[in-house]
Amino acid sequence: MSKNILVVAGDGIGPEIVAEAIKVIDVLQAEGAIDVTLQHALVGGAAYDAFGDPLPEATLNAAKAADAVLLGAVGGPKWEPLPIAKRPEKGLLGLRAGLGLFANLRPAILYPQLADASTLKPEIVAGLDLMIVRELTGDIYFGQPRGIETLPSGERRGINTMVYTESEVERICRVAFEIAMKRDKRVCSVDKANVLECTELWREVAIKTAADYPDITLMHMYVDNAAMQLVRAPKQFDVMVTGNIFGDILSDCASMLTGSIGMLPSASLNASGQGMYEPIHGSAPDIAGRGIANPLATILSVAMMLRHSLNAPDAAARIEAAVVRVLDQGLRTADILSAGMRQVGTVEMGDAVVAALNAGVN
Repeated sequence: MSKNILVVAGDGIGPEIVAEAIKVIDVLQAEGAIDVTLQHALVGGAAYDAFGDPLPEATLNAAKAADAVLLGAVGGPKWEPLPIAKRPEKGLLGLRAGLGLFANLRPAILYPQLADASTLKPEIVAGLDLMIVRELTGDIYFGQPRGIETLPSGERRGINTMVYTESEVERICRVAFEIAMKRDKRVCSVDKANVLECTELWREVAIKTAADYPDITLMHMYVDNAAMQLVRAPKQFDVMVTGNIFGDILSDCASMLTGSIGMLPSASLNASGQGMYEPIHGSAPDIAGRGIANPLATILSVAMMLRHSLNAPDAAARIEAAVVRVLDQGLRTADILSAGMRQVGTVEMGDAVVAALNAGVN
């Protein structure tokens, strides 16, 4: 039975990188490795320009009906003057909340071919294989009360609320523990329990939930120390689990260990396994339309989609192998370029992955 993928390219470089990912999907579809139907919709700034809403009801309904969503990126300076409720990022947050996408998986893997592209010494990052599990629908991004108010004195005050329930913490910890069971069975729970009561509760629930996973080694780390440890000794980590805002920051930090944020895919899953898949980088409006963006994170996000939502692990593995083959060939977009490698653009990199896919079945 055909699976339905909703494609929301978004803003900035989103349409360019998604176009290359669709090439990969088309190859697998043509050879019968997968059976999918693609639909397209608008989200973010593009949706606001067309409909006055960063998340039109039709887009949200289409996303709910899809087996998986492939997203490019949203946002850009063009829309920053808008009220917060109308900014492109509200479309992304609305998709996450509307689909119940509470578990964000962000792998940080250093391909051996890109060791020189990392800003850290090769001996620090060589062999890095880290999974960050970020809670995605709670925390300070969604907590109430929030807003900007004017005090009787006339001074304005901004308010955001960090909040988690026990059940929210437990379900994301279980996701992390289940993933760790298939890896090295080590989980680091990141919090700020020494000063934030919300994360004191997080730590208590993490410890309680871990009792159901006796094979897992659970450790705890304050977020400021975790940020330092990521750049000091990142290979000490196997799986990290943390809240929404800490995970947002730490996963971007981890991305630079791999050489470029342009190499990192992500999966956001709900309780039924439906997911939204996207590169973790932003819309990069400064390079939009120039044909130089790295499409590999988006292509690798397709691999995650095939593995986690569409039950096609063999096709996922082929995409990942094709990316490795392209890196072996010395092809690099500008963000991962190093001495002796050949610089290519967005389209040429996508074409190279397609060629590697085709070569892999011949």
